[in-house]
Amino acid sequence: MMDIITGKTRPDEGEVLWNQSVDLTQTDEADSARLGIGRKFQKPTVFETQTVWDNIALALKEDRSVWATLFHRKSREESRRITELLELVKLSQVADWMAGDLSHGQKQWLEIGMLLAQDPELLLVDEPAAGMTDAETMRTADLLRQIAGKHTVVVVEHDMEFVRALDCRVTVLHQGHVLAEGSLDHVSANEQVIEVYLGR
Repeated sequence: MMDIITGKTRPDEGEVLWNQSVDLTQTDEADSARLGIGRKFQKPTVFETQTVWDNIALALKEDRSVWATLFHRKSREESRRITELLELVKLSQVADWMAGDLSHGQKQWLEIGMLLAQDPELLLVDEPAAGMTDAETMRTADLLRQIAGKHTVVVVEHDMEFVRALDCRVTVLHQGHVLAEGSLDHVSANEQVIEVYLGR
């Protein structure tokens, strides 16, 4: 689903409409990013030899022309935005660390901060709790709940405790179709969901 939304994969048929006008099945990954769709993969991708601060700075939504890239200096407003994002993802205390020195969970939060620096309308997050400690998992759930106040967030996750911590609407998909929707308790009690996912 996320591959189709972001233009990484083309479906055999059908369409995916963005803002009721753009068919995302006809776009590529760069187009989807320009449209305001951000995606975070399961494995974090950060610039490990750059500082945490610089990772956010590099991700800021700005002019990407060669001239601008070579000679641009961060404005006071851009520095304020970087500081805000570092506070949001709880990495202010390690802003001058190299990203490669962060824990797995911290790298996940940094990448989320980098996506937010692009100011996406829609944030797609693929299994953010994978490989995290219990404390990191709960902190990630808190972060995503905060982000959902300003952005539309879609999370693909199989860790049900993490999904419960998100306290959000759950949609269960099976073979490209919606099997059930509602609270986690509601979908967990659905007979079709039990049959498909628990094999009963």
